[in-house]
Amino acid sequence: MAIRAVVFDVGNVLYDWHPRYLYEKLIDDPVELDRIVSVVMSNEWHWALDHGRVWADIEPDLIAKFPDDADYIRAWGSRFGESIGDPIPGMHEIVRELDAADVPIFGITNFPGEFWTPFRAKEAEIFDRFANIVVSGEEGIAKPDPAIFQLALKRFGLGPGEGLFLDDLASNAEASEREGFAGHHFRDAETAYADLVRRGLLG
Repeated sequence: MAIRAVVFDVGNVLYDWHPRYLYEKLIDDPVELDRIVSVVMSNEWHWALDHGRVWADIEPDLIAKFPDDADYIRAWGSRFGESIGDPIPGMHEIVRELDAADVPIFGITNFPGEFWTPFRAKEAEIFDRFANIVVSGEEGIAKPDPAIFQLALKRFGLGPGEGLFLDDLASNAEASEREGFAGHHFRDAETAYADLVRRGLLG
């Protein structure tokens, strides 16, 4: 089947994201900043949130483990949006151009469910162009689990080979290919645009 729809990851494809963006506002010492970002606010609990755990369950455990860092830990729940940086240059323009060309647009994102709703509302101008977005934290499954791609194909009404999936992690793009998508390992908007033109979706 020919590709007829484009499916985007959100973090680091449409929007820059890193916990450092929040904590550099709170911590001046670069050594302390690195410790908070890499040790205290580690990928382990980001992964738990992406799989559907809620922050109210995680926060007490983290504070018990790092009591001296309680204020920084609490900041995550109230200021999560500040970990999201600017739009990736050129990518929103691509979304708008696809929308103007009547190409169906979808999303698959590893994103905490409770933080997704306010973020999506804040960025409605871009996300209103999407027909549907599968959010890992709402589903309890996350990339690169094959189940999230199978769920997306069913929910989006796409057959094998009908969707092009863009993700900044090669492992996720490759996993999507095994489940029926065409995968694009995202690097920048220029490369993505060229691929969309090559596939006949733009240009």
